[in-house]
Amino acid sequence: MNTLQILSVAVLPLLFAITVHEVAHGWAANRLGDPTARMLGRLTLNPIKHIDPLGTVILPLAMVLMGGVIFGWAKPVPVTVENLRRRDKDMALVALAGPMANLAMALFWALMMKVGLEVLQGGLEMGRALLAMGQVGVTINLLLMVLNLLPIPPLDGSRILSAFLPGPLAYKLSRLEPYGLFIVLALVLTGLLGQIIVPPIDFIETQIYFLFSL
Repeated sequence: MNTLQILSVAVLPLLFAITVHEVAHGWAANRLGDPTARMLGRLTLNPIKHIDPLGTVILPLAMVLMGGVIFGWAKPVPVTVENLRRRDKDMALVALAGPMANLAMALFWALMMKVGLEVLQGGLEMGRALLAMGQVGVTINLLLMVLNLLPIPPLDGSRILSAFLPGPLAYKLSRLEPYGLFIVLALVLTGLLGQIIVPPIDFIETQIYFLFSL
């Protein structure tokens, strides 16, 4: 596929992947006692409310042009930790909601692939586009899920891990947050990130395809 074709099938899955991820955080926080995201109008699937110029537009476009893996991020949904009823445990649940939403979206796009196959076998070419879009959707959502579960601040995995660490260790982990982006970048440049996240992505993707007989 050329660049325009890649963009045409990747834009919708990417927008929904990062939007649903952030809405899930806000929804979980609201259920657990923090209405901050709801009060700021962030509990909406309208992607305009969640677009981050760099993470939602510039980076994904650049990666398409360079032929890399397509991923990005949205504006983080604000969470006021002090409003949560059980601060550490509830924050872990709020953090977990994002990756779990991406898993649900991966299953949804696998279903769309199944529909696309049926449509294509029925002789309609639009099934090919739906199949391609579904495949991108599965991969993007699993990528975001696994990446965000890494225990590197400010990724969701660090919030989850902190809930199970003794106070002093949780504090030390949180102190890494200003350097989190550089740690991830170093993992990318050394090739270690791919070695860490590709095997679980491939495994889960295989199970999903098996589940839907794809």
